[in-house]
Amino acid sequence: MEIKRENPIEINKADFKKIGYKLIDSISDYLDDISKKPLTTSKSPKELQQILGNQSLPENGLPAEQLLSTTSKLLFDYSLFNGHPKFFGFITSSAAPIGALADLLAASINANVGGQILSPIATEIEKQTIRWLAEFIGVSPNYGGILVSGGNMANFTAFLAARTAKAPKSIKEDGLSSTSNKLITYCSKSTHTWIDKAAILFGHGTKSIRWIPTDSSNKMDTIILEQTIKDDIKKGHQPFMVVGTAGDVSTGIVDNLETIAVICKSNDLWFHIDGAYGAPAAVIPELKSLFNGIKEADSIALDPHKWLYSPLEAGCTLVKNPKHLIDTYSSHPEYYNFSLTEEGGSLNYFEYGLQNSRGFRALKVWLALQQMGSKGYVKLMKEDIELSKYFYNLAKKNTELEPITQNLSIATLRYIPENFQQNGKKNETYLNTLNEALVTALQNSGEMFLSNAIVVNKYCLRTCIVNFRTTKKDIEESIKIIVKEGRKTHIKLQNEEHQGKV
Repeated sequence: MEIKRENPIEINKADFKKIGYKLIDSISDYLDDISKKPLTTSKSPKELQQILGNQSLPENGLPAEQLLSTTSKLLFDYSLFNGHPKFFGFITSSAAPIGALADLLAASINANVGGQILSPIATEIEKQTIRWLAEFIGVSPNYGGILVSGGNMANFTAFLAARTAKAPKSIKEDGLSSTSNKLITYCSKSTHTWIDKAAILFGHGTKSIRWIPTDSSNKMDTIILEQTIKDDIKKGHQPFMVVGTAGDVSTGIVDNLETIAVICKSNDLWFHIDGAYGAPAAVIPELKSLFNGIKEADSIALDPHKWLYSPLEAGCTLVKNPKHLIDTYSSHPEYYNFSLTEEGGSLNYFEYGLQNSRGFRALKVWLALQQMGSKGYVKLMKEDIELSKYFYNLAKKNTELEPITQNLSIATLRYIPENFQQNGKKNETYLNTLNEALVTALQNSGEMFLSNAIVVNKYCLRTCIVNFRTTKKDIEESIKIIVKEGRKTHIKLQNEEHQGKV
């Protein structure tokens, strides 16, 4: 008879099923009722701390069933729900339910997808997921890649691979100080802040970034890009990387990737595309021309947890020649016994990125890709885009709203009080103050959630729809909420201004 070790952390089969079924029931009810809930809690951080209490870590444990029951209530009552149909903030999608189940399954197996021997089938599933993602956006399935936590890490992973590929080979042993020429990166002024972080954290400094102005359509000005590269070469610097954006975070604009690719090729530069948000839209037949040039990219960042509806966290780096990842990240200390067989092209993912120990992120992406198929994703993404256009057009029809931009599934607009005179710098300053206050009011309201963008010096309300639960009715109701809160915020600011004068 087998004698099991007694311990307080194990849960026997019967109890695990009982607790698990109860938790699944609670989650199912939450998902079914999500549209009826306030979008976010009204509790302040201090109030939430009081709800949690300030007791010390308990010496004696509590029953798992009790813990999961009380914790479920905490999360259902005091979270921000990005799966709510009126969540349009930032670029966090409503999470596919199959992804939640996948995470439970992945955590139960607990594969460490750092070494092939530690994760036999998980490694193969991640490899297949990478291949499918490459096929999905229309690049060669021979791209290699790795799943990471999100956009920052996906772009960081590519940045370091680009540096290894283009910098002097001595950099690995002697560091950046050994290079006589300053390594320069080029990107549009609308590029996400990850590029600042990369330049700082990896020793280049922010002065190594050339922020290229945008043209009238908010795309990187490729004429200025080309001239800036020539100027830097004349100064003795070493350009090494250009970042094109496929769906910028503020307005959804896609740079002229085809022209950037030509410039990179003629100057022997690494061409990286930050497509964390927008790259998946390349699957939509009507938008393919928008992404011309994507096949020429040396690396691409895309986030399944943005427009592929994966639960957090799921980012991805794709690299045209995966050897660049191995050249950058491979390390073989003596305590690693991770030998590989040549058969089947197996690999250790610790040689592809910054992590050694890695969770099984691929499973939720892999399952959703199969559940949906490319046609399913095309349908949902096209609907998101149409809803964004609907938001923009309803704003155009409303006398108190000014639509500003609409690209992919992002629309920007601002609230303008009725009979407000827009002429003059002072009035424009007030409108910026008003709309900034309005964003905060809407985020705290619990009725809807959006974010902000600065477009041509205008502070705008920004709506991004990557949400399979959103309907036209939600958009119509949101327009009314914006106007209602806009009026209240305007009155409040006017009263404050009047009191200040008194």
